[in-house]
Amino acid sequence: MTSWAGRTAAEIAAAVRAKEVTPREVVAGHLARIERLDGRIGAFRTVRARAALAEADALAARDDLDSLPLAGVPVAVKDNLAVRGESTRVGSAATPDTPAGDDHVTVARLRAAGAVVVGLTNVPELCVFGTTEGVHGTARNPWDTSRTAGGSSGGSAAAVAAGMVPIALGNDGMGSLRIPAANCGLVTLKPGHGLVPAGIGEGDWFGMSENGPLATTVEDTRLMLAVLAGSEVAAPEEPGALKIAVSVRSPLAGVTVSGPFRDAARDAAGILVRAGHHVERAEPPYPLSLGVTSLAHWTAGTAVDAADLDPRLLTRRTRVHAAVGRRFVSGVRGGSAREALRRRLEPFFGEYDVLLTPALARRSPRSVAWHERGWLRNVLVNTNYSPLTPPWNLTGWPAMAVPFGTLPSGAPASVQLVSRPGREAELLRLAGQLEELRPWRRTAPPA
Repeated sequence: MTSWAGRTAAEIAAAVRAKEVTPREVVAGHLARIERLDGRIGAFRTVRARAALAEADALAARDDLDSLPLAGVPVAVKDNLAVRGESTRVGSAATPDTPAGDDHVTVARLRAAGAVVVGLTNVPELCVFGTTEGVHGTARNPWDTSRTAGGSSGGSAAAVAAGMVPIALGNDGMGSLRIPAANCGLVTLKPGHGLVPAGIGEGDWFGMSENGPLATTVEDTRLMLAVLAGSEVAAPEEPGALKIAVSVRSPLAGVTVSGPFRDAARDAAGILVRAGHHVERAEPPYPLSLGVTSLAHWTAGTAVDAADLDPRLLTRRTRVHAAVGRRFVSGVRGGSAREALRRRLEPFFGEYDVLLTPALARRSPRSVAWHERGWLRNVLVNTNYSPLTPPWNLTGWPAMAVPFGTLPSGAPASVQLVSRPGREAELLRLAGQLEELRPWRRTAPPA
């Protein structure tokens, strides 16, 4: 019997449409892999085994099965988006264990396209931090289970990297797709504002949070993004040589980028030169105040999300984060700091089509009980390993993480691609060239 666990979403959907395999066979194979691996990885808060098999059988009876872009594809959903019939716990003991009456719009679009939701994935409490652990579980990096998968879409990334699902749904408010994707050797794209419906928490962290795909290939990323957006992402009108800026400097003062991640960005730049692009070293004009701006928005978003929850049921780091953020809520709500940052960076992106950077500053932290440690220690750990993602949430511009190179530990390294609004297809094209010229191992080897 052919195993479909570990195949791409595009391969699975094509086989189901051609009736080479049934949705039940595909889903059952992935559920078996989840049962075998997830005790070690911790990707899922809840697995919908019985419901997923029933939904796979219902899918097989659909008259339009042969036209569905994600026919029979198992998908995992981050546990801050509603899945009908399941509670949405957002990594917290303070949230109600009440089944959702309806799917979030992105989940509904995945299901309409033929995907089958096999489970909801672990997140840090209220999706605040770049490590995933808490009262509902700990998500570890399948490449090195002594390390965190990252956050806040850590469980979704771990599930894909371990081959438990071919694609997963996550979201990104300060790097929450790109951080775990970079840790786990995945492709992701945080879309620009407005391309994919948001509806994340209480106000999308002032419009900074975006829903997006986690996948092992650029093709699967493009496929899932088209479903989430409700239409194909328009291809560039002139897909010729691009002018690409390379920066290996941290946007945040006082934070350095480690050698392996600097090397990954420089090596990726060389690949893109050979692909015919114009590549040069150039530094975006990040303001010295960027660290303060990022902290204000990060904490204020948590303050809004925590406002109606019982603080006695929140972990200490979350309570402190929200308390710090309350003093910033009114100031950040108007968006003046984000608009000032956009104005400052727009001339740079008038000169360059794409910015290439390392995706992270260093490898992921140890997988320990960070939720039981102090607030300042959490903030410092997060800031020191992921300073390169927040600017593009503040601007609302599209940004990708793409596997490239290898760390000394053997885990994947990663680079970040950033462009102007509406240039998602351009980023996907560049990522596809990197994939073609320097292929990566799609899933982590078994333990």
